[in-house]
Amino acid sequence: MIPLVALGAVMSRLGPGGSMRPGQLLSATATYGFLAAVLITLGIGSVQYRRWARALTLITSWYWMLMGALITVLITAVLPVAMRAALQAQQNTAGAPSAEISMGAMAVIVTLIIVFMAFFLIVVPIAYVVFYSRDDVAATCHDRDPVERWTDRAPLPVLGASVVFFVGALYFLAGGLTAPVFPFFGRYLAGLPGAACLLVVAALDGYLAVATYRLKRAAWWIAVITLPLRLLSMILTYLKADLMEAYARMGRSEAELRVLESSPLLRGHVALWWSLVSVVAFFGYVVWLKRYFKSPASQAEITSTPAT
Repeated sequence: MIPLVALGAVMSRLGPGGSMRPGQLLSATATYGFLAAVLITLGIGSVQYRRWARALTLITSWYWMLMGALITVLITAVLPVAMRAALQAQQNTAGAPSAEISMGAMAVIVTLIIVFMAFFLIVVPIAYVVFYSRDDVAATCHDRDPVERWTDRAPLPVLGASVVFFVGALYFLAGGLTAPVFPFFGRYLAGLPGAACLLVVAALDGYLAVATYRLKRAAWWIAVITLPLRLLSMILTYLKADLMEAYARMGRSEAELRVLESSPLLRGHVALWWSLVSVVAFFGYVVWLKRYFKSPASQAEITSTPAT
């Protein structure tokens, strides 16, 4: 994927929106590099029967499957519209192919992309969830790796929330350094204010990742209080503010703004509302985790019980 990102950066110079910005290239490269490192590490750990590898692979696969289902639905709804818009733009160009051939090719391309996405974003993680949830797989890891690992010190559902907060901290940190735009209660903050807000949220998620893993009751309360505030800020901003105006304040050219505005993902805030749905689902999950954040005596009893 990293070579494809580099190829996309080169090809973007030929498009109407101008070349890819260095921040975008760095962010995409870092994201795929991070994912590759995680998958390679989990693969090696699984071959070595490590307990932490089974636990983290199971957590990763669950989120992979759930987010993959949402992404596949989003792509299925948006991709035909995007392809149709591109086709119409092509037909307005002299020497364009006939509409019948283009529509047929578009249907084939859209179908192949959706099938590809559904296989790797839904079918593959389901296979991992089924395999790593097996009792014999858990027993094998415990027998071959008798040493207690750090993933054994917290219940698996709590560990999953901690992983999400950790990934969120990395995401907001990268956003603050590469694309500082932050939805803040009805307006988009860009530039230094946006970067500052993103870095604050990254620090908060970093704290929640550690404190949640340690079963701190304060972490659960902070998460339950701050997540609805984030939701409210996102909803108010999506309803009232203009994302294109925020991009304009960041120095985007007119050509780039036209390309962004024509994107089906940004038109009507489709991608933004999709992220809102994700946050709502995660908030419900955090509320469900209340059962694990009890008094210190109860926590000692919980952590003494092996996670399944």
